[in-house]
Parts: sequence; structure tokens; C-alpha cells
Amino acid sequence: MRLNKNQIEHMAFIIVRNLFKEEKILAESKNDLIANILNLITEEFLSEDKLDQEVREILNQHMEKIRKENIEYQTMFRMIKTKLARERNIVL
Repeated sequence: MRLNKNQIEHMAFIIVRNLFKEEKILAESKNDLIANILNLITEEFLSEDKLDQEVREILNQHMEKIRKENIEYQTMFRMIKTKLARERNIVL
């Protein structure tokens, strides 16, 4: 599931609010902390998008074999994505 910018901002706000409420952190600026968390989440989504694109390119290179052997595209997509993520220490 992909989140839009507003949803990511809301999630960052909730994370920071709860951390302060539970006195888990101290920070000078809640807004700076929210912005940093927003950037981290956005970067993670971009990393996953790049990984997805790489998987699509790999599958496109083998499309003839996939069709010939009647392999389900989505199943193969998930398998390759999981393998690459594990090799690169990317948490999905």
C-alpha cells in the first residue's frame, strides 16, 4: 500500500507526538523532528520504488521465457524483489 504525502506527514506527526507524550525523547523542535521522519519515510518509499523498477527490468529481460513457461508474473516479481531486498539489506 502506497501512502500519499499527507498520509506520510500525518504518520510522522503521530510518531513524534506519541514519543513526546510517552517521554521517550527530548528535542528542541518537534517540527524539525517531524520533517526528519517525513524525509526518512519518503526515502524508504523511493528506495522501494527503485527496487521495483529494477525487478521490472529483470523480468522484462526474461519475458519470453516467462511466457513460454507460463510463469505467473506477480509471483516471480515478489520472489525476485524479496531476494534482492534480502541481498541488499532492504526492509520491505
